[in-house]
Amino acid sequence: MTEWSLPLVGPLAWIDDVVLLWIALTLISTAYVAWDAFTNNPELTVMKWGWVLVTLYTGLLGAVLYVMSCKEPRPGTHERFISPLWKQGVGSTIHCVAGDATGIVFAATVTALIGFPMWIDLIVEYALGFSFGLLIFQALFMKDVMGGSYRRALTMSLVPEWLSMNMVMAGMIPAMVLLMMGQDMRAMEPAHLVYWGAMSASIIVGFVVAYPVNVWLVAVGLKHGMGTQRALGKGGHSFDLEQVWQRMIRRGRAAHGRRREHPAAAGHSH
Repeated sequence: MTEWSLPLVGPLAWIDDVVLLWIALTLISTAYVAWDAFTNNPELTVMKWGWVLVTLYTGLLGAVLYVMSCKEPRPGTHERFISPLWKQGVGSTIHCVAGDATGIVFAATVTALIGFPMWIDLIVEYALGFSFGLLIFQALFMKDVMGGSYRRALTMSLVPEWLSMNMVMAGMIPAMVLLMMGQDMRAMEPAHLVYWGAMSASIIVGFVVAYPVNVWLVAVGLKHGMGTQRALGKGGHSFDLEQVWQRMIRRGRAAHGRRREHPAAAGHSH
């Protein structure tokens, strides 16, 4: 009998049953999302993979969110269906969490197997999660949308990805500490299913915390939202970071000029 099948006795025995049920639902949900995304939905390819990964991490909740915000209800209606800002924000968060969580899960598992202390574990998770999310899911997979240059895509993605990643970790770190260092210490060891249950719950918390800032980033044009293979973000939230940065620079210069021309008014404005 392996560690995977060793039963727990005592007041925490119910956790194993809950985790087994959650994992079963996760596998079914991930299979459904993968099938629908790659056979029926005109979502961008990178987002198809994003949905599959996030559903693998968040289980049934990911599948429900996919149906509510991304699954095309009827042929030819995807652009209109995904146009509301809250759905665009979901798409942005999915893209972020898919990359960040992949790096975090990999780092957490490797450091746990090596036996690093929790504080080193968290540092490595942050570094690898941010690097994977920025270098792969943002800059590499979206470079064609951002003009075809990887360097340009990397520069344009740096600040939005940093803001979003910080929110993901702000949700995940407390959840991981609480769940993995609580009463059931098996949650610290990848050899036990409860570890994967705790990781899934932590990613869900990270997603929830990161969602509001992603809505804002989409609303001001600093990140892309949901898209289709026919048109990225069509439906009211265009994606042109260069125009956004130039507009912000012009506003800053204009405000600085007004302060220089009217210093007394700026200092006594109400």
